[in-house]
Amino acid sequence: MPKFVTIGYGDEAGYQRTSPNLRKAAHAEDDKLAKRGALIGIAGAPVQVRNPDASGVRVEHKAYMSSLLPIAGFAIIEADNLDEAIKLVSAVPCAVCHGVVEVWPLEEQ
Repeated sequence: MPKFVTIGYGDEAGYQRTSPNLRKAAHAEDDKLAKRGALIGIAGAPVQVRNPDASGVRVEHKAYMSSLLPIAGFAIIEADNLDEAIKLVSAVPCAVCHGVVEVWPLEEQ
């Protein structure tokens, strides 16, 4: 079954302005995804790793990309196709609490 990487963006302000009942329902959607086998996690502090021309590892403790909203979490989900993946994440907290979820098809090697 195809896999998809999802990246959830959202902030506390958007979360708090969403009704508690909707937040509870959104977290239940995360629970459903986990029961389907999704690997779900909250984003920790990012680390950049570089090793240009194998000349030595350089590490920077900061994000490489920036966005209007902070990254809240990640998941790897399985779905029959992109449309199903979109449907599966359309009710999770970042999608309904004034954030956004990106869905990236994972092309395994």
